[in-house]
Amino acid sequence: MEALIASYGDDSSDSDSESPTRPPQPTSHESSPLPLPLPPPPLSLLNPPNSLGALDNSPSGQPSRVRSFPHRVARVVPGLHVIDVDVPLDILCKDDDKLEQVALGREFHITLGRTVPIRVHQIDSVVTMLRQRLQFQRPYWIDFNKWEVFVNDDCTRTFMSMEITATGLAEVRRQIQAVNGVYKLHNLPEFYKDPRPHISLAWASGDISNSLKTAVQEQRIAVGVGGSPQKCFFTSKFSGIECRIGDKTYKICKFSEYWKG
Repeated sequence: MEALIASYGDDSSDSDSESPTRPPQPTSHESSPLPLPLPPPPLSLLNPPNSLGALDNSPSGQPSRVRSFPHRVARVVPGLHVIDVDVPLDILCKDDDKLEQVALGREFHITLGRTVPIRVHQIDSVVTMLRQRLQFQRPYWIDFNKWEVFVNDDCTRTFMSMEITATGLAEVRRQIQAVNGVYKLHNLPEFYKDPRPHISLAWASGDISNSLKTAVQEQRIAVGVGGSPQKCFFTSKFSGIECRIGDKTYKICKFSEYWKG
């Protein structure tokens, strides 16, 4: 996955914020602001034990097909695509190797700030202040433990995402506040008052939040999760923060050199 990233446009940018219908919340794609680079989620994400599906085995001992949460939802809700890739999810679900390569063999990010227009003379100042406020971050773990549906601000896209609700949430929110401080000093719009950090795995055109949320809930009930608290689907290390401005990426902080955890 990608780092927490802040993305900026030279003149204007599309809204990349999402919300579980209301209020809008940040999304983790479409040139999102301040993400932190995280490694790709494990394959078990598609087939998490005791929750989102199991591997059916034929008498010969060879797997006959994978029954997993994304596979099921892709069949129920047409039009889902892999994040940042214009490939229908239902097509990829027919080939687990391609699904692993296209959907999981990539980086994701958690958004720390809005995608905003920024003037050329502000770039050095914004990058410098972000480094001053965020370069001394301590390494920490992040648990992704809740499936959620988000819609961007102008309701042109719906996203199936994995939200952080416990481990790592406080740290990410502190980073968001640090980014807000830099935005405020440059008269840029701050992030949402009640941020819900997440990564997004699939998207669809338009606002299909109702049907997608219904499909997600039905599949959770079908595999016995229901409305009970969910266990962590996977855990990732916070590995750094990047700031994207136009087509250039600025390293704000990075932990791979000394991460020992």
